[in-house]
Amino acid sequence: MDDYLKQALDIVKAQASVRTMTEEELTSMVTKLAEGIKSISEGTAPEAEVEEKAPIMDPKKAIREKSIVCLESGKSFKILTKRHLAKYGMTPAEYREKWGYAKNLPLVCKELQRERRKKMKEMKLWEKRTKKK
Repeated sequence: MDDYLKQALDIVKAQASVRTMTEEELTSMVTKLAEGIKSISEGTAPEAEVEEKAPIMDPKKAIREKSIVCLESGKSFKILTKRHLAKYGMTPAEYREKWGYAKNLPLVCKELQRERRKKMKEMKLWEKRTKKK
């Protein structure tokens, strides 16, 4: 095994110990890192991304049970905030449109979405409030 691949595997192993990653994410990360390390060590610049970059993963798989993966940065969050998306010059609406999500889809993980829905049902805000005496 060449040196670049070993270095890439060490980096990916460290990243995988911090967060859960799919097999697809692991293999693509190892490949990209190995190529990047090799090109840097040989003194050649990595290929510049001229075209609009492809998504890090399938947008349908980005919203998970305990996390949501930002398709711009590749980082995992519980909630994709306006502040985070602003770093990429986007609003939540533009993000949804770019990646093909429904306009009213909340940019939160499934677990948090369920908790919020349950809390709202318990509060019963649609029922008329009666004054307690």
